[in-house]
Amino acid sequence: MKIVRVLIALCVLAATLLHGCAGQPKYKGPTSPHFDGVHFRNSVPADKSLLDIARFISTYPFRRETWPTEVENASFAPPPQITEGIALTYINHSSVLLQVDGVNVLTDPIWSERASPFSFAGPKRVRAPGLALDTLPPIDVILVSHNHYDHLDIDSLRALQSRGRNGPPLILTGLGNGPLLQKHGLDHFRLLDWWDSAEINGVTFTFTEVRHRSGRGLADQMKTLWGGFAVRSQSGQIYFAGDTGYGPHFRQTRERFGAFDLALIPIGAYRPRDFMGPLHLDPDDAVKAHRDLASQQSVAIHHGTFQLTYEGIEEPYQRLQAGLEKAAIPASAFRVLGFGESLTLSSAK
Repeated sequence: MKIVRVLIALCVLAATLLHGCAGQPKYKGPTSPHFDGVHFRNSVPADKSLLDIARFISTYPFRRETWPTEVENASFAPPPQITEGIALTYINHSSVLLQVDGVNVLTDPIWSERASPFSFAGPKRVRAPGLALDTLPPIDVILVSHNHYDHLDIDSLRALQSRGRNGPPLILTGLGNGPLLQKHGLDHFRLLDWWDSAEINGVTFTFTEVRHRSGRGLADQMKTLWGGFAVRSQSGQIYFAGDTGYGPHFRQTRERFGAFDLALIPIGAYRPRDFMGPLHLDPDDAVKAHRDLASQQSVAIHHGTFQLTYEGIEEPYQRLQAGLEKAAIPASAFRVLGFGESLTLSSAK
């Protein structure tokens, strides 16, 4: 019976992944310690085979906790209007509005109903985004950490083209993602290798190493680069982890940039650990990352929107609270914001 489930899962997986093959030619560029000429790789291995993925999919329907089909968001005040300092508003999943010294930034924006190549199948949101698209301020920069469907959402990126301050917002993302963006008419982008930087209106964005993987189809697994972002401004330093497992990269990033005033750290989509451990932080890992980054204020991301793994919707919050208590870190130092809730940093430099 187990073999049958795995074979069925392989068929479903193949149908899903084949949908994403078009428009994904391999990246052509010089080799590096993390690029062998065909595939990108992690410094600390986090590779998963197609069979590993099939095994996870085959057990997912039977071992996942039950999530509600709909969760109502609380009401919060609109995002503050600031031209100096740092403010953020949690939207949903890994989507955050950052306002940094007058530069408006979105991280991994997703407003779509599903994190999927299909409109009729795949993880479906259980709550609305905390901000509607038409309530956003003019957007200057969009940070896209990697090309998984819950982080690089084409429909949202296309919708945001009309939300720029002076034309389409600039999309910053990893090497190899250009053909996908161009295929969908998204031409205002800059591709970055790990530790490459771009400066926009006095704010510097550096693409940082994280421990994850990429791929939207069978033909493009590990052929585009994933990463996080370090954001440097006169008002302070911000870290956006994107999607990542735990590893030495957090401490190495802090050693390179210094302590962070704000860190956006994932806490959800982590069970089962034998599969997700190398790819996604669990709340205990998130607490360790908070410490490694010497973050003065961390905010949880990657939770409460799409059920991607086994754990229940409330479990990450409970485990984060327990992890902070165990580490003697005040809850105020690592906050879970409501969907649409804003925070202004009083500690900005």
